[in-house]
Amino acid sequence: MSTVVKKFLTSALSLGLVAGVSLSASALELKISHQWKANVDGRDRAARLFVKEVEKADPSIKFRIYPAQSLGIKPVAQLDALQNGTLELAIFPMSYAVGKAKEFSGVILPGGVPSLDVAMKLKRSAYHKEIQKLANANGIHIVSWWWTPGAFATKTSPVGGPDTVKGQKLRAADPTFESMLKAAGASTSAMASTEIYPALQSGVLTGALTSAETFVSGRLYEQTKHATVGGANSLWMLLQPLVMSKQHWDKLSPKQQKIFEEAADKADAFFLTVQREATNAMAEAWRKSGGTPREMTDDEYKQWMDLARKTAYPEYAAISPTAKRILDALEKSKAAK
Repeated sequence: MSTVVKKFLTSALSLGLVAGVSLSASALELKISHQWKANVDGRDRAARLFVKEVEKADPSIKFRIYPAQSLGIKPVAQLDALQNGTLELAIFPMSYAVGKAKEFSGVILPGGVPSLDVAMKLKRSAYHKEIQKLANANGIHIVSWWWTPGAFATKTSPVGGPDTVKGQKLRAADPTFESMLKAAGASTSAMASTEIYPALQSGVLTGALTSAETFVSGRLYEQTKHATVGGANSLWMLLQPLVMSKQHWDKLSPKQQKIFEEAADKADAFFLTVQREATNAMAEAWRKSGGTPREMTDDEYKQWMDLARKTAYPEYAAISPTAKRILDALEKSKAAK
């Protein structure tokens, strides 16, 4: 082999290696953290669909999903990691952010979003935009629009109207929701959904309000006997979307941001179907365990809403002008739909 050829091959190999390093450096690797079981909970499954759609549209973007707190970050602490940029994405119950900004209670107001149909009609509404502004102001960007209907589950007696929770020790996941429960005679405890099972087991709680998904994936039917499921009268509905660190969202190109949004649209449609199934699965889980599931009647729901408008709603509106604006946007957006 001539000296000229050797030099050419050496140069080409060197360039190839450099190109390979450059390609590796340009690849985007993103972590997704959440607290639920892999391939079981609908939130994890929807995240995997989102990942599949993004990677199909842009193979240079890769994800690694860390379910069941496997990244070592506690559910509430994910917000700090997102804000400082050490975590790129998380599936995050937005009420967990209330400790940083009380205005986030606007995503779990009692009866605020009464059904999955209403939840999806609110997508891209004035209310959605106000919640996004709040999220952006707190260092995160809402990518998906995932709403989870929830229910009451109790150890002793079933929940109907407000008078039926007197003396109960409940978890509700939000301060304004808790104020309504306290007005009805219940005591409340604040905790992440991963802590509900042992709290029920030990007697710290006699019941809980949480999502249908969590009731099933967390096997809460093992520690309770009665369930008041959502249906047409969902008192508890929480936004639990895929969110992204704002600083990492801003680093995406406009084309990549569009890919994320289009993938989120597909994941949203899938998640909606999963949540419709989740309420039925929750009721069935209680039946199989020997429990008694029931739906809240129209009259019971009205009693709760009358109480909420005297407690949770004015308390929320008084937090700040931002909270008042979010509440007004919610009411107007629902009326417009």
